[in-house]
Amino acid sequence: MSTASSDIRIVIIEDDETIRESYAYLINETDGYSVVNTYSSAENALKSIKVDDPHIILLDVELPGISGLEAIPKIKAQVEDIYIIMLTVYDHQQTVFDALGKGAAGYLTKSTPPAKIIEALGEVMEGGGPMSANIARMVVHSFQRSQESPLTRRETEILEQVADGKTRSRIASEMFIDLETVKSHLKNIYSKLDVHSRADAIKTARQNKYI
Repeated sequence: MSTASSDIRIVIIEDDETIRESYAYLINETDGYSVVNTYSSAENALKSIKVDDPHIILLDVELPGISGLEAIPKIKAQVEDIYIIMLTVYDHQQTVFDALGKGAAGYLTKSTPPAKIIEALGEVMEGGGPMSANIARMVVHSFQRSQESPLTRRETEILEQVADGKTRSRIASEMFIDLETVKSHLKNIYSKLDVHSRADAIKTARQNKYI
């Protein structure tokens, strides 16, 4: 596909080669967009990103070396007026808010249909903040919670994972923390909510709109 000078320029930073090439093919086959470069790590991208001069970067969270979250401010320091859209499997509240807080313009999960990914590219160029439906619901829900919650953001996120039926070991794995840290957080949650079981913690938190 030939690249027109007026095309929206995209860079993809994704360590999975199959996924990376799939996104590149999808975008290059769409009129008005062109992938100017793809990278398997943030380190490699940062060496050339200024020369690539993209309008939009699709950025994974979990990368070898510098993570996607760590890369956001480094990229924005090199390229002015860049739009960074996170495109990842991770939909934890803390990860989402960390990414948006660091300057990401959008947050999509990898289950997002191809057509929606293309829509997101256009939306972000028009000043929008594209998000997958589940991410948007999470953001809205976070503002609807009681501001009187005694739980920290991390404790709230862990309790939400518990309420979703996830085991402590799975929570530890998905949140990149060790099992003892999860146990410690749960102990603090039980203490703050004055409960002694998982079911009571979930019930109390939901009744008081803490989760």
